[in-house]
Amino acid sequence: MCRRLSISADLSEIERAFGIEQVLYPYQRRFNISPTQTVPAIRELEGRRVLDEYRWGMVPFWGKDSLNADIYSIHTNSAYWKLTERQRCIIPCSGLYYWRQEGKKSYPVHVVLRKQGIFGVAGLYEVWRDAQGRVQQTCTLLMARSNELIAEFETRMPAILDPGEADAWLRPVSTEIEALARQLRPYTSERMRLYPVTSLIENEHYDHSDCIQELDVRLGRVKA
Repeated sequence: MCRRLSISADLSEIERAFGIEQVLYPYQRRFNISPTQTVPAIRELEGRRVLDEYRWGMVPFWGKDSLNADIYSIHTNSAYWKLTERQRCIIPCSGLYYWRQEGKKSYPVHVVLRKQGIFGVAGLYEVWRDAQGRVQQTCTLLMARSNELIAEFETRMPAILDPGEADAWLRPVSTEIEALARQLRPYTSERMRLYPVTSLIENEHYDHSDCIQELDVRLGRVKA
């Protein structure tokens, strides 16, 4: 299960990559995002592509918290299936964090695209009002099978979309599981790389640019 993200891209890069027409909150770059914190998410609103802020960990009015949803199981849940039909979003990302185990020790690594570009993760969102009348905006990441790189850490990985695939995800033609599986396929491992980063990211409140700096594990410091 993916539990940490980074989104270090400037707002202009996100707008350009995903064709954002309106930004509904004061966007800030984030270097260490944990579940239950907020993430930027892209969705269609009245025919316009907008960027807004959502809580990572969907809390639907009908159910429990959900950080990630597997495309091969959501079709068995009728409520999730309805969201797949009409409440899709894309979570823009710069990287994913995992922990590499070496003997009895482990250290965090940052998984990014080799070209250091921004990418999007397919997601679902929910908007509703709680008993106090407050609007709740929450989202969950969709998971596909892991590629060879991520398989070291887990059997599933976030369903990564290239920016050019945003239209196909946000404006679905089919919601059949076979069509979803074709869209949300494992991302090519050759287009990704990973590198060690500071253990400070283990503190979910630590959110600084040094989180994404490559670390020399032997020396315990940022590479020159």
